[in-house]
Amino acid sequence: MNRTDVILTGIKPTGSPHLGNYVGAIKPALDLARGSPDANAMYFLADFHALTLIKDPTLFRDRCHELAATWIACGLDPDRQVFYRQSDVPEVFELSWILSCSTSKGWMNRAHAYKAHVDQNTRSGDGDPDAGVNMGVYSYPILMAADILLFQAKYVPVGRDQEQHIEIARDIAARFNRSYGEVFTLPLFISDPSTAEIPGTDGRKMSKAYDNTIPLFGPREALRRAIFGIRTDSSAPGAPKDPDASLVFRIFRQFADRERTEAMRDGLRQGRITWKEAKEALFDLVDGFLDRPRAMYDDLMSDRPRIDRILEAGAGRARELARPTLEKVRQAVGR
Repeated sequence: MNRTDVILTGIKPTGSPHLGNYVGAIKPALDLARGSPDANAMYFLADFHALTLIKDPTLFRDRCHELAATWIACGLDPDRQVFYRQSDVPEVFELSWILSCSTSKGWMNRAHAYKAHVDQNTRSGDGDPDAGVNMGVYSYPILMAADILLFQAKYVPVGRDQEQHIEIARDIAARFNRSYGEVFTLPLFISDPSTAEIPGTDGRKMSKAYDNTIPLFGPREALRRAIFGIRTDSSAPGAPKDPDASLVFRIFRQFADRERTEAMRDGLRQGRITWKEAKEALFDLVDGFLDRPRAMYDDLMSDRPRIDRILEAGAGRARELARPTLEKVRQAVGR
């Protein structure tokens, strides 16, 4: 990556962070920035994206603070990387409107999130296929495109379910460039299949929607309960077990080094490790890993104005970076 390349990651604050968020999003995004020291890394809370779901203002503020504290506790350095709250950068929303005026409705009709709502309404027999769909849901990809294009982002780390949004952002940028000249960088998505998904306690993708998450922060007792609630088969204590089919092992290997991973694999295969012992080992591993981040998280959450100050300072830096692009856009459309 070149010194001028921008790596941008947006995080939507819709729920309390869990291990799946760390493995699937936080760690890969931070590792990418560390591995590309010449690139400009930017991270933001996509708080207004969350308004499509969260209608409780107290919960909305809590989720934003929780997520900001989580990223900092997990290694994001606000002094070295630009870390800001989307709603503190009004240039995003001005650009979103300008992009809306050159984006076809047909593209939005094909967006996965909107189609999922329509399909669900159709299956339920609802006479209105758009029931429950607000304009935030419908135009979500345009706001996401504005988030990306405003900073001329070259690389956007995302999960597989978000790849279409980056493709839409490319299409929007390309159409604008064809109409007004070369204004925007065409972004590329980066996804890591090996860390894209971590199983929940029931075997499905770890998700708040499935109530199968393992909390990233919170009381140690809650972490233990979640880990000991992971589904296992009915193998007898001394019977051989298939580590690759084990939810416990699949999570364990995300946090263990190679030596500990292979020791756990062999112990399960040979029947030397019971499920109870495997879960105890997983708890000790994850609890130890979280010890320092948990302390930092608790410290930040006890001083929420400090979190706000960090985000506001980051927004100031982000706005400085945004202004040249927005001025270029304004001139292109004749403003």
